[in-house]
Amino acid sequence: MELLEPLYEQLETMWVGFMQLLPLLGIAFVVLFCTWIIAKIVSKILKSSLDHSSIRPSLKELFGTLAKVGVWTLGILVATTIIFPSLTPAKMLAALGLGSVAIGFAFKDIFENFLAGVLIMLREPMRIGDFIECEDVEGWVEKISIRETYIRQPDQQLILVPNAHLFQNPVYIRTDKDIRRFEIVAGVGYGENVDECRDIIKKAVEGVDGLHADKPVQVFAREFNSSSIDYTVRWWCGSKPIDMHESRDKVISAIKAALDKEGVEIPFPYRTLTFSEPLKIEGLNDKNEGSDDKPEKQKQQAQT
Repeated sequence: MELLEPLYEQLETMWVGFMQLLPLLGIAFVVLFCTWIIAKIVSKILKSSLDHSSIRPSLKELFGTLAKVGVWTLGILVATTIIFPSLTPAKMLAALGLGSVAIGFAFKDIFENFLAGVLIMLREPMRIGDFIECEDVEGWVEKISIRETYIRQPDQQLILVPNAHLFQNPVYIRTDKDIRRFEIVAGVGYGENVDECRDIIKKAVEGVDGLHADKPVQVFAREFNSSSIDYTVRWWCGSKPIDMHESRDKVISAIKAALDKEGVEIPFPYRTLTFSEPLKIEGLNDKNEGSDDKPEKQKQQAQT
C-alpha cells in the first residue's frame, strides 16, 4: 500500500485539477460552438453578397473558405486562452512563429498547392468549363478547390490534379476563344499542276459547312515529300474538341472527293530500289527452262 500511495495522491491531484478545469472546458466548448455558428453566418452573408457580383465561382469559394478559416482561428485562440489562462495570445503567436518552420517543412506540399490554388483562382484566362491541356492531362475544368483542380477528360474520367502541377507547367487553354484554327496536310502526285491543285483544294474546303465564314481558308504548298507534293490546309471553326473532329472529317472528305472528281492523283508511298549487279530470279529461270524442255519431250514421244 505504501508503494501505491504516491500514485493515489497523483491521481487525486489530477482529478482535482480536472474538476477545477471543468467549468473552463465548458466555457471553451461554448466558445467553439459560437464560433461554428458565427462561421456559418459569415459564410452565408459573404456568399449572398458575392452572388450579386461578377466574381468567378472559384474566387467566391476561396473568399468563403478564407472567411471560415479566419473565424475558426480566432475562436480556437479564444478557447485556448480560456482553458489555459497563463497562455496569452502573444505567447501563442510566438509559439506559432517558432513552430511554423517545422509545420512548413512537414506540410510543404499542402501549402504549395494551397498558394498555387489561390493564384490559379486569381488567374483570369482559366475558368470553369474551359478545355485545357497540361503535360499529359487534358479535359474540362469542373472545379478549382484550394488544393486540387477537378479535370473531366473527354472519356468522362475525372482527374484530381494538384494545383502546383498546373501552376508550374504550361497550360494550354483550348477554349479561351470561341473559334480556333486547325490544319491538315494533303498530298498530290508529282505529275500534277501545283497551282491547279491548290485551287481545287481551297474551293473544296470553302464549300464545307460549319466552318467560320469570317476567317479565310488557307492552302500553301509546303514541301517536296518522298512521293508527293504536300499542302498545308488551314481553316477556322469552333474551339471545342468535337468541333475539331467534325470539321476535320468534313474537310478530308471534301478534299478527297474534289481531287477524285478532277482526276488528281493522291499517291501512295513509292520506293525505288537499285542494285550494283543484275538480279537473277532463279525460280523464274527454272520455270522458263522447264517450259522450253517440255515441247521437246512431247515431240520425242510423238515420234515414238
